[in-house]
Amino acid sequence: MMCIALVTDGSFQYRTAHGSSVMAPGSLLLGNAGACYECGHEHRAGDRCLSFQFAPQLFESIVAAVPNARRFAFREPSLPLLRVLLPIIATAQAMRDAPCAEAEFEELAIRVAGDVCAAVTATKSASSPRRAASQRDERRVTEILRRMEAMPHERHSLNELARETATSPYHLLRVFEQVVGVTPHQYLLRTRLRQAAVRLRRCRDSVAAIACDCGFGDLSTFNHQFRRLIGQTPSAYRAGSRLS
Repeated sequence: MMCIALVTDGSFQYRTAHGSSVMAPGSLLLGNAGACYECGHEHRAGDRCLSFQFAPQLFESIVAAVPNARRFAFREPSLPLLRVLLPIIATAQAMRDAPCAEAEFEELAIRVAGDVCAAVTATKSASSPRRAASQRDERRVTEILRRMEAMPHERHSLNELARETATSPYHLLRVFEQVVGVTPHQYLLRTRLRQAAVRLRRCRDSVAAIACDCGFGDLSTFNHQFRRLIGQTPSAYRAGSRLS
């Protein structure tokens, strides 16, 4: 079976024949049918994923409908928390524990596969292989990821994070992007928006309260960033959900 798994909580190490990755909340694990893999918790235990499994024939038919996609086997172990995938990631996480019809989950799975394949195709030529970070740097980054996940409302400045991990801001910036695929600021912003989008679909708290809880200092900034990265205003996103 082909596998796409969304990490919703925690972090872990993932290794395949195509490379290794530190999996963090919002990242996507990619697995080919019949391929060997290894998962480990060298730096911190505990994680939770939402896994989608596809028969190779079904997956191939999905790829065939994606513009410019010419293969259905993954050549990379994972995808980071990409801007283009934020909407489907938030939708999948919101639906994970909700009472939904089987047809809704089927549609969600097909959309996840299509959107992921489109993202892989779009980033394939632009991205360069990431070098493996040292185990010490992976541990540093893992601690930062856990902290950002637990306290998205905090500022988490680069200087502060560097001081707490006993390294320089430049080195931390470089190894964080090397391990995670995005910068600390990009990851924190997307983590805040992912958590906010999930809450918009799961609860009836006001938009202002959700924005504040997720670390946005004012509502206008939250509305601007949400619309820029998710593609809708928070209110429109909530109104368009069957779960709201």
